Amino acid sequence: QLQLVESGGGLVQAGGSLRLSCAASGRTFISYAMGWFRQAPGKEREIVADISWGSGGVTRYADSVKGRFTISRDNAKNTVYLQMNSLKPEDTAVYYCAATMSSSIWSKYNYDYWGQGTQVTVSS
Repeated sequence: QLQLVESGGGLVQAGGSLRLSCAASGRTFISYAMGWFRQAPGKEREIVADISWGSGGVTRYADSVKGRFTISRDNAKNTVYLQMNSLKPEDTAVYYCAATMSSSIWSKYNYDYWGQGTQVTVSS
């Protein structure tokens, strides 16, 4: 069992930055791979980035955010982050963090636990 609590998000101008945080409960955070997802109005939820379980996690990014976003984790704090730079209006969405013990993590359907979501709005 895992609970995820998100923070961050808000309104930012195009070209600006935000950092999202997701704090996980329990002692088994290191056993979970973590992902960040987003969902814009009228669109399907899509994966933004993921990071493998444990220390020194391997990261992957959606093409739309590659080079602009960075996912990281601090296992001592049971927290995963999404640093978002050079934000664009098309990044506007509700952002979710999620956790899975699956080895196949580039799929929203394989995630077991989800945060509540946080709104990110990028103005033109």
